[in-house]
Amino acid sequence: MQTSLAKPVSFDGVGLHKGQPVRMRLLPAPADHGIVFNRVDVAGNGLIPALWNKVTNARLCTLIENEDGITVSTIEHIMAALAGCGVHNALIEIDGPEVPILDGSSAPFVEKILAAGLVEVGGQLRALRILRPVEVRDGAAWARLEPNHALEIDFSIDFTDRAIGQQRKRLGMSNGAFVRELMDSRTFCRRADVEMMQKNGLALGGTYENAVVIDGDKVLSPGGLRHKDEAVRHKMLDALGDLLLAGGPILGRYVGNRSGHAMTNSLLRAVFANPAAYEWVVLDSDAAHTTPGAGVCVPQLFAAQ
Repeated sequence: MQTSLAKPVSFDGVGLHKGQPVRMRLLPAPADHGIVFNRVDVAGNGLIPALWNKVTNARLCTLIENEDGITVSTIEHIMAALAGCGVHNALIEIDGPEVPILDGSSAPFVEKILAAGLVEVGGQLRALRILRPVEVRDGAAWARLEPNHALEIDFSIDFTDRAIGQQRKRLGMSNGAFVRELMDSRTFCRRADVEMMQKNGLALGGTYENAVVIDGDKVLSPGGLRHKDEAVRHKMLDALGDLLLAGGPILGRYVGNRSGHAMTNSLLRAVFANPAAYEWVVLDSDAAHTTPGAGVCVPQLFAAQ
């Protein structure tokens, strides 16, 4: 069955790019509601479904927009947390234009979600099954979705900065893999890029505590890396969050090479543009247990820490 939160949870922080204080509340929702954001600080319609066809900008983060031009940005970390905890339905009230960055990972979201607990809300759980490979490219960057019995992510990155360099990780997302392997990996950036973004009015809420900042072969953030390959792990985290915008779990293998938010969204658009490439299926109990977040519990959270 579909799930939702057992009780509301709240988060206070600042947005990474706007730097504005923001409060966000995750509220229980009924079956077939999906993940929907609600901008409670605006007049009129503040509801924005978290879906692939609502994405209007994904250059540095994932931004969704409704028909009235109301937006919410940097949704990928909370979306990854919801996917990784197996939450299918939630109403997300937010009083600003950007999700709080917190520590730059999904871990703070996961901790509160699992502490609140999940409940079954009825309704059949559907998944997007990939039937044939679909690929998008942009220069040396590319991403592909191909058939697989459950979601798997295979990601490669290649940076000239020696602190990152070439990294690759392949991970099946079943059995709490997100909580154990990916949730605490933080967003990262080059010091030169931070300076450029801030000159252009972006990354105004960024600090050395909520992002991994690198400069050549140096990690400037206090405490260094949480994982030797934290960078590629975070890219996988982002991909999981962006893939949830399909509208449900995915049965397929995602392969990304130097991919990012915009490319993952282009990939979903390419899939849905080709009816022969996918089908929606109702999951039985065995198949449902292969989805990200199925069976995740608090002891797994402590094991990850």
